[in-house]
Amino acid sequence: MKDDLFFNLDHGYAEGLCRGFKSGILKASDYHNLVQCETLEGNISILSNSFHFYEQLLYLDLRLHLQSTDYGNFLANEASPLTVNVIDDRLREKLVQEFQHLRNVSYEPLSTFLDYITYAYMIDNIVLLITGTLHQRAIGDLLPRCHPLGSFEQLGAITVADTPAQLYTAVLVDTPLGINFLTSSR
Repeated sequence: MKDDLFFNLDHGYAEGLCRGFKSGILKASDYHNLVQCETLEGNISILSNSFHFYEQLLYLDLRLHLQSTDYGNFLANEASPLTVNVIDDRLREKLVQEFQHLRNVSYEPLSTFLDYITYAYMIDNIVLLITGTLHQRAIGDLLPRCHPLGSFEQLGAITVADTPAQLYTAVLVDTPLGINFLTSSR
């Protein structure tokens, strides 16, 4: 009973954030309008009907439609030409920013759960870098391809490790994943 009285004190803001994020998710009507977008840019195709002297918009562009949603300003500062990669990068940045904000304001057990979510991305990043170094790719080329939710300080030091034991001591020992690799590195 006492825990219920203090729920809003510890978890109310995080719950409000989650509810806000949920209400900001694009609806089916938004997706229907996005499917009809002709371009990613601000060019709107206009059809002129000479018999009735009116102009009808055929397709909304992506930027114009997204301005009426919670995603309205995430492409505002992007220069032309707008590409799918740019949209993907900005959406990922928005996701990471919102996730980290939620993680920073959360208390136990939510904070631990959110940490567990990042572990999968950490493992993916480590596998990406190990695979890349095995194929003689430069770490500088691979680090930008790592997911930001799985980044940690020692990620770039993977190249110094030649054996699983060195990998553990150089990179993984200070991460939450280190305990999982301790037994396999001996």
